[in-house]
Amino acid sequence: MLHKFKKIDYSIVFILVILMVISILSIYSTTFGRPKLEGLTRSAVIFYILGFIIFFGMSMINYKFIIKNYLYIYGVGMLLLVLVMFIGQEYYGAKGWLSIFGFSLQPAELFKLCLIVFLSALLARKRNRPLYFGRDVIPISLCVLPPLLLVLLQNDLGNALSYVIILIGLLWIGNIKFTHALIGFVIAAAAFVGGTQAYIHYHDEIVKFLKDIGRSHWADRFDPWLVPDQTSRDVLWQTYNAKLAIGSGGITGKGYMEGTTIQSNRVPLAYADSIFVQIGEEFGFIGASVLLLLYFILIHRLVLIALECKDRAGPYLIVGIIAMLLYQIFVNIGPFIGLMPLTGITLPFISSGGTSLVLNMISMGIVMSIKVHTEENEDILGSAEQPSITELVMKLFRRKPVQQKQPEQ
Repeated sequence: MLHKFKKIDYSIVFILVILMVISILSIYSTTFGRPKLEGLTRSAVIFYILGFIIFFGMSMINYKFIIKNYLYIYGVGMLLLVLVMFIGQEYYGAKGWLSIFGFSLQPAELFKLCLIVFLSALLARKRNRPLYFGRDVIPISLCVLPPLLLVLLQNDLGNALSYVIILIGLLWIGNIKFTHALIGFVIAAAAFVGGTQAYIHYHDEIVKFLKDIGRSHWADRFDPWLVPDQTSRDVLWQTYNAKLAIGSGGITGKGYMEGTTIQSNRVPLAYADSIFVQIGEEFGFIGASVLLLLYFILIHRLVLIALECKDRAGPYLIVGIIAMLLYQIFVNIGPFIGLMPLTGITLPFISSGGTSLVLNMISMGIVMSIKVHTEENEDILGSAEQPSITELVMKLFRRKPVQQKQPEQ
C-alpha cells in the first residue's frame, strides 16, 4: 500500500489544495452576511475533506476493476436518471436532484463519469483499430442518446451538452477516420451557424415555440448572447452585471470581499454558477489568469499521465475526463465574457456544489489510479479477436451472447 502512495503525482494534489483554498475563500466572500447561505462555506469544507478521502481511496483501487464493470456502471447511471424523473426535486427550473439521507444528489452530474467509463471500455476493445461509421460510430453514439434525452427532459441543457462533448473527445482519440471527423465538423459548424442565424431572424416564432413546450427559460439564456437589443432588462440582469463586475476588477481587482457588485448581491448565484465573477472583480485579471493557469497545469499533468499509460483503457478515461473539465471551464466562464449563452454549469473545483465536487475528485482519483497501476499488465478487456461495438452494445440487452451454429461436417 505504501509503495502506491509513493507513485501518486503530488503536483496534482498540490493544485487541488490550491483550488480548494480558492473555492472556500470565494464561497465565503459571496455568502458573507447572508444568513440563508452562510452554511455553504462549511459545506464546502466538509465536501472537500470527503473529496480528498475519496481521491486517495480511488487512487488505491485498480481502475481496471472499474473498466471491467462498465456495463453495470452505465446501468446504474441510467437507473438514477430514470428515477429522478419520478421522484426528483426541482431547483431553478430543472428537475434533476434526488434527496438521499438529507443530501441532494444530481444524477446528471454523476452520469458524466458513468458515460466516460462506458465509452472508454467500448473503445479500448477496438485495440486502436479504425472506427467504422456504421459498425462503431453510430452504435456508440446511440448509447449517448437515451441519457441525453432524459437530461433534456429534466431541463438541464448544460449537462446534456456535456455528454456530446465527451462523446466527441473520445471518438477523436478512438481513431475515428479523418474524413468522418471532417464531415462531422462541417455538419456541426453549419448547424451552429444556421441555428444562430435562424434564432436571430425567427426570434419571435422560436420563443413562442419554446414557451409552448415549457422551455421558455432557454430563450432567456440565448437572448442576452444573440439578441441583446431585444432582451428585457430583467433577462440581461445577470450577464450585464457580471461583465460590469469583471471589467471593474481591472488588473489587480478591488480586493478580497471588496467587490461592490458581488457584495451588493447583484449577480445571481455568485457562490455557484457565477463564482468566476467574484474572482474577476475582487482579484482582477491577475487572479483570473492564475486560476486559468492552475487549470492549464492540471490538464497538462493529466495529458502526461495519459501518454505514459501502458494500458489501452487508461488514456480513454483520461481524455474523457479532460473533455469534461474543459467543457465545464469554457461553458462556465464563456457567458460572462460574451462568448456563449448561460447554461448553468459549475466551475470545476471552485463552485459550491457537493455532487460536482465529489464527481471531480472521483475523476482525479481515477486518473491517479491509472498512474499508480499503469505498470500492471493484466488485460481484462478480452482476447485479441475483438467484436465490433455493435456487438458489444448488444450485451446491454441480453445476458448471454448468441451462440453461432457450428458448420456441418
